[in-house]
Amino acid sequence: MAIGGLDVGTTGCKLSAYDDKGNFIYSSYKEYEVSRHSGEHEIDANVIFDAVCTVIGDVAKKCTLSAIGVTTFGETFVILDDEDKVLMPSMLYTDPRGEVECAQLCDTLGEKRIIEIAGVKPHQMYSIAKMMWIKNNRPEIFERISKILLMEDFIVYMLTGNACIDYSLAARTMALDIRKKCWSDEILGVAGIDKCLLSEPVPAFNVAGELKKDIAEKLGIDTSVKIVNGAHDQVASAVGAGVFSVGCAVDGTGTVECITPVFDKIPTEEKLYSEGYSVVPYVFEGTYVCYAFSFTGGATIKWFRDNFSADKSYAELDSSVSNEPTGILVLPHFAGAATPYMDNASKAAMIGLTLEHSSEDIYKALMEGVTYEIMTNVEHMESFGINPEKLYATGGGAYSDVWLQIKADILNRPVTSLVAKEAGTCGTCMITGVAVGIYKDLNEAKEMFVKEKKTYMPNPENVKKYQKYYEAYKNIYDNVRPIVEIAEKGKKIC
Repeated sequence: MAIGGLDVGTTGCKLSAYDDKGNFIYSSYKEYEVSRHSGEHEIDANVIFDAVCTVIGDVAKKCTLSAIGVTTFGETFVILDDEDKVLMPSMLYTDPRGEVECAQLCDTLGEKRIIEIAGVKPHQMYSIAKMMWIKNNRPEIFERISKILLMEDFIVYMLTGNACIDYSLAARTMALDIRKKCWSDEILGVAGIDKCLLSEPVPAFNVAGELKKDIAEKLGIDTSVKIVNGAHDQVASAVGAGVFSVGCAVDGTGTVECITPVFDKIPTEEKLYSEGYSVVPYVFEGTYVCYAFSFTGGATIKWFRDNFSADKSYAELDSSVSNEPTGILVLPHFAGAATPYMDNASKAAMIGLTLEHSSEDIYKALMEGVTYEIMTNVEHMESFGINPEKLYATGGGAYSDVWLQIKADILNRPVTSLVAKEAGTCGTCMITGVAVGIYKDLNEAKEMFVKEKKTYMPNPENVKKYQKYYEAYKNIYDNVRPIVEIAEKGKKIC
């Protein structure tokens, strides 16, 4: 019998199967499209569910699944009518709609009160603002809504008929009381959203039910397969990396780079929230995580490779760089700035180039720049009492020995890579195994699944050199931002 970890992302979904000893068996992936037109960023929930059914059916041909856990991306929700039909495309978190509604919430409740309840600074990216947008702008659709489901509980509901959502994903709506772990009547009341439309908030490890008969027949598998609520994808990755204790964090480098540290109390400093950090319930009672991220982590490196070295692999590029810091400072805001700036209009900058520099130097400088940006976040988190002392690397960036050593040197912390290629599906399998009783707890599951590959220790000489450059890096944003603004105004005049 096998355990399945289903990871549903914005551009595709993957189901990975493992045996009860943590050995990988098989994985299936299905891609789908996102629509971005006329300022509307949408995705078709029907297409996502069809893709989910495809990967489940594919994996089921290779092994016998006993349970499937579900992890998904956040914020985006699906609205269904009383016949479980999708009423409109789902708005992605990048969709600009909801700004007016978010301001209305703040005008009534106050930004500080929303932060106290929901653990996030109000922003239109969160689900509740977009629910209000539908209510205000699509009333004919809103009055037909029977259920409002985020992607995790949408998949769970379609597979089992039971609507439940784990706390970590529910927190991405900006409507969950993160202390009481229930929907906030105060926020929903002002928003004009009936909580009966929403799924029941539950802890991770919740067995939502078994497969519905029609779904099981469609996929050619047994109805006894149990479906489990996993967690928000960043939380699932933290579990898959074995990040269980305070002082540890997962550093996930895909398109976006995100550090997810664990801590044991809800911070009260207003500045933490004003800088875009959110507080999310973790899988262990009394613990929380927050997300510190850069919009362009691996995307920066891919941009360089695709545009300037398309004939080379990443391994070839890595082999060409020197061991010394480049001395080039890159502000990696190629798609705007995430935490701690939360400035979508910021632009990238490169400082310190000379005729002596090569393309290999620029390649390494991009790695350094993304890591300086993460160091900025680490310093900010430390000021709020959140101090990740060790990082576990996941995602595509974890395959680069060069980049992991750069991270260890700039961050001045050990960085450990893992054997498992997909921390999200791995973590979801761990949660699922505990939920159905295969393991007594996550610590036992960790012994089976989490295998460390290599730990990169800071090089004392390079730590000193990088610290000097980092002190200069901290001044770049404030000095470059006004120049970017002048340039943008110039564009409009032209």
